[in-house]
Amino acid sequence: MKIISWNVNGIRAVAKKDFFEQIKRLNPDILCLQETKAQDDQVHEALAELKGYHIYTNSAVKKGYSGTAIISKTKPLAVFKDINIEEHDQEGRVLTAEFDDFYLTVVYVPNSGSELKRLDYRQTWDADFLAFLKNLETKKPVIVCGDLNVAHKPIDLANPKANYNKYAGFMQEEIDGMDNFINAGLVDTFRHFYPDKEKAYSWWSFRGGARERNVGWRIDYFLVSQSLINKVKNAEILAEEYGSDHCPVSIEI
Repeated sequence: MKIISWNVNGIRAVAKKDFFEQIKRLNPDILCLQETKAQDDQVHEALAELKGYHIYTNSAVKKGYSGTAIISKTKPLAVFKDINIEEHDQEGRVLTAEFDDFYLTVVYVPNSGSELKRLDYRQTWDADFLAFLKNLETKKPVIVCGDLNVAHKPIDLANPKANYNKYAGFMQEEIDGMDNFINAGLVDTFRHFYPDKEKAYSWWSFRGGARERNVGWRIDYFLVSQSLINKVKNAEILAEEYGSDHCPVSIEI
């Protein structure tokens, strides 16, 4: 089974590009999207061309903002939105599908913001989201994928010294949050296979030719329960796939 996760930075925008050809070629069994930036009906409309998949969405109350989707060839046993905490459940950031052997959760983690206005909120979010995942894990192993909006280690971004404790995505509080996920038994699949691989990024600024120069950040992840890691065959960053400021990431299980 191949699972792909992609922050598309607007499903309606990406659908006008090569998106459908890309998905046909990549042929995922499950595709998880973040930042759809559309209401549920608009996501379904934008994806109307996609055949052979069941489509599930979670959109924000605020229009044109955030939003997640799970697109699966196999119909899940159940699908549910959010994490049952009202403070966190306004922005369509979490969507979970239950399958026979695991839960799959797609997440678009809140960005702390250019002036770090949401850094305090982000810490609350990280703790509550981890508790949600650990609760799921009492029933079945968990696969969580998406834009986690943090570069975990210096190896995960091009300019760690210039960014550390200055900019959203590489603040110590965010790194601590990611440490908590790993210490709680969730395995970063890419680093499991490639512990020392450098210059492996999944997001690049639109400014200054960052992508062409590969001045990027690895902020898109697949984390899996410890009990599942021996079932994961591979983890990839599909940096040659364009269409968004993020590229897709994938695992095979």
